[in-house]
Amino acid sequence: MKNRVVITGLGLVTPLGIGVDKTWENLCAGVSGIGPISRFDASQMEVRIAAEVKDFQPEDFMDKKTARHLELFVQYAVAGARMALDDAQFTVTADNAARIGSITGCGMGGLPTIEKYHQIYLERGAKRITPFFIPMVIPNMGAGQISVIFKLKGPNLSLSTACAAGTHAVGEAYHAIQRGDCEAAVTGGSESVICPMAVGGFNSMKALSRRNDEPERASRPFDRERDGFVIGEGAGILLLESLEHARARGAKIYAEVMGCGMTGDGYHMAAPPEDGEGAVRCMRMALENSGLTPADIDYINAHGTSTQLNDLGETRAIKTVFGRRAAEIAVSSTKSMTGHLLGGAGGIEAVFTALALRHQIAPPTINLENPDPECDLDYIPGEARSMSIRAAMSNSFGFGGTNAVLIMKRYEVEG
Repeated sequence: MKNRVVITGLGLVTPLGIGVDKTWENLCAGVSGIGPISRFDASQMEVRIAAEVKDFQPEDFMDKKTARHLELFVQYAVAGARMALDDAQFTVTADNAARIGSITGCGMGGLPTIEKYHQIYLERGAKRITPFFIPMVIPNMGAGQISVIFKLKGPNLSLSTACAAGTHAVGEAYHAIQRGDCEAAVTGGSESVICPMAVGGFNSMKALSRRNDEPERASRPFDRERDGFVIGEGAGILLLESLEHARARGAKIYAEVMGCGMTGDGYHMAAPPEDGEGAVRCMRMALENSGLTPADIDYINAHGTSTQLNDLGETRAIKTVFGRRAAEIAVSSTKSMTGHLLGGAGGIEAVFTALALRHQIAPPTINLENPDPECDLDYIPGEARSMSIRAAMSNSFGFGGTNAVLIMKRYEVEG
């Protein structure tokens, strides 16, 4: 018999705030976390805006010596993990450590540090490269450092599947607990690559918004005037447990993870098929895996990047999967406020989906002022919506044609 899996702890580091409460408050209020880039001098670049994390103090979550040798994406992951464990009131001991996993996602790893030390190498030679360089930049150090710092000795892995990485990680953690490989897992995604190479590279692909004079209005999913995504950073971390384990210790439960889907487009390295065929199969797989039907889903946290191809393809995919019911489902893109966290996007959006179920509030899509006539679903424009949400879906699609979908259900207290 497969274990049921529930969410008992949450942690967020986002452009909307440090911590779950502040981020959720700003998200539901329709606040934008996007502004001018301050991380480096972007004055000569075509794109000068990003969704940066503000007021993050790593020493609030780890000692200064440890933080000094961790890339920012790892610091964010560790901070999110500490929040999630504290939120869940979960204590790691010598007796349970081997049954707790660390499974996270990251798309690009330590690119800012690669930039920095490549310049040092050119100017001062290889001997000036820090011995911490490799451990700082490899993408699995989010999961690795969470395991080391919190003494977690269960499954320890990191997924690097572009913008689907955080969602894939939660899906893998769900499966690990479901089949009994561990009783609990710290999971989610993190990313921090607001640096010249990343911004310049995505801009060269024509993927980024150039609405530099109106940063708060730049991310506009499903809007006719959308011109690309806005790069963001941060982390979303969850603690997953088997239902039996959570109930035995009297844990509060945000939501139950019901299933996930994972597919490939087999189409193009950076563009989805126009009909969203890979996303269609992924959503259908998640539904089948969850034992739910299209009639059970009340809210979808869309991938919703604010690019022409994604928003149209995702809309078509939702219509294909849900048929006439698609018009009745509330859909929103929280990237309109947080920007696109790349490998961290699925992590924060899994947290948002769990919170939507917990609070029965669907967050809005802001900047949806001139709807694309081909994007004609109920995208919750402008303001959050209090509504009945029985089950919800979270979509993530990444370069390389990789797709991931999670389905969660509102948890009803059982006698």
